[in-house]
Amino acid sequence: MSACVLYHFAFDPGSRAARLALGEARIEFSETPVRPWEDGCPVAALNPSGMPPVLQIADAGGRALTLCEPPAILGWLEERTKEPFLLPADAAERAEVRRLLAWFDRRFTDEVNAVLLHERMEKPLLRLGPPEARALRAGREALKTHLAMMEGLLARRDALAGRRISQADIVAAAHLSVLDYFGEVSWASYAGLKTWYMKLKSRPCFRPLLADRFPGVAASAWYADLDF
Repeated sequence: MSACVLYHFAFDPGSRAARLALGEARIEFSETPVRPWEDGCPVAALNPSGMPPVLQIADAGGRALTLCEPPAILGWLEERTKEPFLLPADAAERAEVRRLLAWFDRRFTDEVNAVLLHERMEKPLLRLGPPEARALRAGREALKTHLAMMEGLLARRDALAGRRISQADIVAAAHLSVLDYFGEVSWASYAGLKTWYMKLKSRPCFRPLLADRFPGVAASAWYADLDF
């Protein structure tokens, strides 16, 4: 038996991806919530980047493994099984999963999260003042572009990368779930994406995320509603 401890921040998309993937794998883990912007955050001693999530695993023999950030955690989950878990067996679909992961890690993070989550989440946490209207408009316009791209993919696929749920769906849902908490996703404009998200949100691994609450900000009215 192994003991797993996940260091995470509830509204960090990467932390949410780790929680979803561990839940999907039905791996029991204890949680240590962290605030990475504060001095003395335990993640600083575990991960050179100082960022969550970090998963620590100790087996019965006392050997420890420290996995830093989503690629390492998702990779470990894949390697521990004989059959494909969240990475398809088909080479073309595996390549598509990796393309989409890079998209979220780079473009989506830079164009959407770095703007909208900075204004809606980081500013209140760091007491940097109110959101700026111009920045919010720019982030929302960028978000529309990315949502339309996902809608296009789902018009011809069962899941983002192909025929079944993959790492791409887990990571995408993690990002969108944070934005959805703040009411930033206009689901009515993206019917296919809305149906996809409803299916993911109904999975058991999603339940802990729907119980998260950000201090001082109420969740969108539909955030925890499985049927919107």
